[in-house]
Amino acid sequence: MPSYPAAYQSTKGSALDVDRDFYQALADGERQLKQQYRVPIRSGFAWEVPAGHLFRITTPEGPQVGDLNIWNRHNPRERMWAARTRQLQRAHLSTFDRLWSNLPFLRPIATITADSLADYGIDEHGGRIHDLLGTRCDPYVNKLLTGEDFDFHCHSNLTRAVQPYGLTEFDVHDVLNVFQCTGLNAEDKYFMKSCRRRPVTTSNSSPKSICCARSPPVRAAICLWRCGATKRRTRCLFVARWALRSGGRTRRCWPTGGAGFAGLPR
Repeated sequence: MPSYPAAYQSTKGSALDVDRDFYQALADGERQLKQQYRVPIRSGFAWEVPAGHLFRITTPEGPQVGDLNIWNRHNPRERMWAARTRQLQRAHLSTFDRLWSNLPFLRPIATITADSLADYGIDEHGGRIHDLLGTRCDPYVNKLLTGEDFDFHCHSNLTRAVQPYGLTEFDVHDVLNVFQCTGLNAEDKYFMKSCRRRPVTTSNSSPKSICCARSPPVRAAICLWRCGATKRRTRCLFVARWALRSGGRTRRCWPTGGAGFAGLPR
């Protein structure tokens, strides 16, 4: 099938044009480890990332995917917008892709600075890594499809993780499925595959203070309805946060989005 031009094009100097040298310098620069976290299986975890810091997610115990939510720490009404990120960047993210926030803010809330699976490309089924097509598994769809109650879905785990920050179930939003391999089949239906079977990492830089929450799906290496997975096959995720020694060089200010239209009060 021939390729068709993307709806949103990144031209030199446009808002979608990424300064790759800048972000590569952040990825390669000296840093000081501030915190390390181990995210247990069947759980979620929330952590803060001050403006200008880096955080990295790894799977040293083996393949495991996780669902990532991001909010502005000082105004959680601003949060990652999966659908618009999918349009402005692409449906599967990698190095130098940005995560964009929702309206009326519309600005990068984080930028990917490293990805050890960047060479995965497209597999024989059309699958790609780090998915924005799907969303978190949840107990409501599970009840709808199976008639069973189960309270350790990603939606449930994320909800519990952010409660100490004053957030609720209504704040949990569509996710970035980190390390998840997905695609659309010949019937244009969503599919999920087992994630890459080697330790992997992804690193992000934030231009503002953010709050992140992460949940490892509990159904084997992916959150898959038909998998019949067990606790034994779910692995822990690890999160690390660094402060960059480059100081002010890491700060790049983005204004909020447009002034609003259609007479909407601001």
